[in-house]
Amino acid sequence: MKGIKTFLLSVISVIVVASIALAAGEKKTGTVPSALPVAAKVQQITGEVRAVNYSAMSITVARKCKDKVLDAVVAVDNKTRISKDNGKGTFDDIKTGDKVVVKYTEVKGRNIAQDISIKPSKPASKEKETKTKGKPAKK
Repeated sequence: MKGIKTFLLSVISVIVVASIALAAGEKKTGTVPSALPVAAKVQQITGEVRAVNYSAMSITVARKCKDKVLDAVVAVDNKTRISKDNGKGTFDDIKTGDKVVVKYTEVKGRNIAQDISIKPSKPASKEKETKTKGKPAKK
């Protein structure tokens, strides 16, 4: 009788230890380690700068999509590359009305710019120049 009790106690102990080990193994394999960041997808928006917030270091870019105008707020940080006229630019070079191409990623719900290219403004057409000059005054 004593031998059966010892045997049953040993079997129950093995089952308990195996269950704990199995549960611990499921937890480890079912989660993604937080130490390895997941690569964010780079997105791009091309449009006109609607607003520049110098204190928040962000810009609002408007893009036409069919019949709608969509606005996107993009934050600028110290890693953001800014280029203007094929050269290096700064955040202070971005003005309302500029045409820009912004490559950004979404991080914790915020759009963070990786690269901003300020497109050169188009020179006024010759028709507009002649209209603004007008005709010479008559004497």
